[in-house]
Amino acid sequence: MAEQWNYKKAGLDLDKYEQTISGIQAHVARTFRPGVFPPPFPPRKGGKGVGGFASLFDLSAAGKYTNPVLVTCTDGVGSKLKVACAAGKFDTVGIDLVAMSVNDLICTGGEPLVFLDYLAMPKDDPSLTADLVKGVADGCLESGCALVGGETAILPDFYNPGDFDLAGFAAGVVERDKVIDGQSIQTGDVVIGLASSGIHSNGYSLVRKVVFEVAGLRVTDHVPELGKTVGEELLRPTRLYVKPVRRVIEAHEGRIHGLANITGGGLPDNVGRILPPGKRVHISRNAWPTTPVFGWLQRCGNVADAEMFRVFNMGIGFAVIAHPDAAEGIVKQLGEEGISAWMIGEVRDGEVGVEVA
Repeated sequence: MAEQWNYKKAGLDLDKYEQTISGIQAHVARTFRPGVFPPPFPPRKGGKGVGGFASLFDLSAAGKYTNPVLVTCTDGVGSKLKVACAAGKFDTVGIDLVAMSVNDLICTGGEPLVFLDYLAMPKDDPSLTADLVKGVADGCLESGCALVGGETAILPDFYNPGDFDLAGFAAGVVERDKVIDGQSIQTGDVVIGLASSGIHSNGYSLVRKVVFEVAGLRVTDHVPELGKTVGEELLRPTRLYVKPVRRVIEAHEGRIHGLANITGGGLPDNVGRILPPGKRVHISRNAWPTTPVFGWLQRCGNVADAEMFRVFNMGIGFAVIAHPDAAEGIVKQLGEEGISAWMIGEVRDGEVGVEVA
């Protein structure tokens, strides 16, 4: 008699999937903000909750937007996930996932409203999924957006055991006449750098190469100059800039001319992408204190200065380009928000680009 096949034998256990859904509901629910349509997770037979086919959001509940423009973006965590797997710690990379999108979204002057995630893995793992979604929910709460949906894809023939991937999608709103796109950047404007929390979530292919292969370290090894283990440093979550930056925008309306999230490409690429024709930025390398992790990484891999600045944020995770009369007040306000910030450069006339010297 021929063997009888079912979904579980093929690699997907629907009963375990139900456990997964039950395990993430509380994390998702705590992110809801005004505007999320109830019931977001209608119960089905057995009392278990599962999302609908799509999420709904009442834009009128978002605030006093008279001419709203939709803002959308997407990103992932990248190979930082490999470090999480090596360390067996999964409850913070969800914060990275949210940060990579919402920090981009606010560069328009916008407000993030909702977030969706995509998780792909070779087999259903309720515990792993709960840890990952907890991190996503933490990031959403800190950013003021609701986790309104997602997808868990079980792909047994696509990923190796222990592998998984994460992607995130954010949507928000900005008033049309308050869009910040860099076109108002002027000669004499000041570049303000906001401190990063560390490496954030880009450059990890180079990080893993120099730390684990060249230096031969393990995630459990203690690094005296950093005061923590390799895993603790490399898994430090990406800083979320949403609330402090939005408060700066509100307090200095009309004087914020450009915003840049410093991810892959570092200061040169990310500040350069918002400059209008005929404007060039000069950044003083000595304008902010050295972040220890970058010096350590550079020594581990004998990485050139130019490459470090092209790959990593080098201690500046976000940049604000503002009218010079507002710069000092912005730095002070950010300090009161708990974020160190420095005036690190200025806008000059010249060929579009950024020089760090």
